[in-house]
Amino acid sequence: MKSLRRGKSISVSVENITPLGIWLFVKETEYFLSYKDYPYFMDQRLRSIQNVQLLHGYHLYWPELDVDLEIDNLVNPQKYPLKSSATKKRPATHSMGRRIASR
Repeated sequence: MKSLRRGKSISVSVENITPLGIWLFVKETEYFLSYKDYPYFMDQRLRSIQNVQLLHGYHLYWPELDVDLEIDNLVNPQKYPLKSSATKKRPATHSMGRRIASR
């Protein structure tokens, strides 16, 4: 999140985090990112979700989550039909903490 001095506007901020998703304020426009459509925000730490940057005026980046979104994805979701396959499940691990190869 980029904060400017002396009362100037903030270019991007997370306004609210609800059980259904995130309210994001970007360049004087509010967007709702549901966990259904953006599952990589689910179960993340507040600080990680709130740490968002607006790059080049159109690119949103969450460095701690390694998530990139262009504002056009939020404005015109029909142009971007691919969805994340991220799930809440984590890979199975061996008793020594190593991942078990899937067959």
